[in-house]
Amino acid sequence: MARYSKKSQEKVKESMEEMKEGTLKSGRSGKKVTNPKQAVAIGLSEARKEGAKVPRKSAGQAKKAKPKSR
Repeated sequence: MARYSKKSQEKVKESMEEMKEGTLKSGRSGKKVTNPKQAVAIGLSEARKEGAKVPRKSAGQAKKAKPKSR
């Protein structure tokens, strides 16, 4: 069974093309996206919002960094 739906694959492809053209902007800051990993993350996020079949974010990404003990 496919991990990602066709719709989500198309969204990622669109965001990668936008990044290569230089038209893909990040969410809040509105800065130009230059990192391919960030472009993939934006594509998956957009697909998730549209209801496409996308696996949940991994627990490692959701965890916050522990403060260092002194």
